[in-house]
Amino acid sequence: MKKTSLFVVAAFCTVSAFAQNPAPFRNGETGRGYASLQQAVDGIGDGEGTIIIAPGTYRQCAIQKAGIVAFRAAVPGQTIFDGATCEDKAALVLRGQAASIDGVIFQNMRVPDANGAGIRLEKGDLTVTRAIFRNSEQGILTAEDKAGEIRIDQSTFSGLGRCDRGLSCAHSIYIGGYGSLTVTNSRFERGNGGHYVKSRALQVSITDNAFDDTRGRETNYMIDLPNGATGNIARNVFVQGASKENYSAFITVAPEGRTQSSAGLAINANEASIAPGVDRETTFLADWSGDRLALGGNRLGRGLKPFEKR
Repeated sequence: MKKTSLFVVAAFCTVSAFAQNPAPFRNGETGRGYASLQQAVDGIGDGEGTIIIAPGTYRQCAIQKAGIVAFRAAVPGQTIFDGATCEDKAALVLRGQAASIDGVIFQNMRVPDANGAGIRLEKGDLTVTRAIFRNSEQGILTAEDKAGEIRIDQSTFSGLGRCDRGLSCAHSIYIGGYGSLTVTNSRFERGNGGHYVKSRALQVSITDNAFDDTRGRETNYMIDLPNGATGNIARNVFVQGASKENYSAFITVAPEGRTQSSAGLAINANEASIAPGVDRETTFLADWSGDRLALGGNRLGRGLKPFEKR
């Protein structure tokens, strides 16, 4: 009862603040309101601050060039960025020191090179919580920052990816050469091509997620570590659907060449199956790295071979 009361008080305070200052983007530290998201980001500059976003659907985007910025929905799940991209990249183009996003929905992102994303991360750390990425070419796409860390928690990726028009494929999540990627308590579903998670990060921790490919269309791997990675993949649930561009494996390690170590990568306590009514044989883990992996304790359904060295 006490927690509920505190939540109600917090929500009331947030609503009251926007009633007093009706601008949709508000600096959480100064209380100043802004008409556009870019103005709010520029107001923080190379400092550190929080942008609280009122409920609503916005055709706006923003570029973060410096500082540490937190983008927070005043009411999680009621702030939507719809279709607008900056630099023909994403709704949020991030190249500051760090950024965090909480409770925001990104949808309908499409650009000329077919890599339209909710978030394009080019530099710095990123934390994403309680976010939804849907019906776009990509959810999150990053450049390379070997000192950077990415954390994704309690988020949903739906109706993303593509592999058509003679262009490089897009994916629900595509992480470049980052230092680490952590994905927890999140859901991946209804992919439209490409992989659900493709990561070139040196280290990964992908745990306690659901990968539901039953309504996917021409999709590929559930998790692709194209150059290898250390870390762990554990306690996830995977279901492979009928419509596949490539159904040969659920998880791959170093299919594009081993450029970093995968020694000790632990893949355990996962549950994997092929959707009911789909008659095929495939492999849970396909490995090109040649490193010693720690594979065991996974529950695999019919037609699934545990491991294959390629």
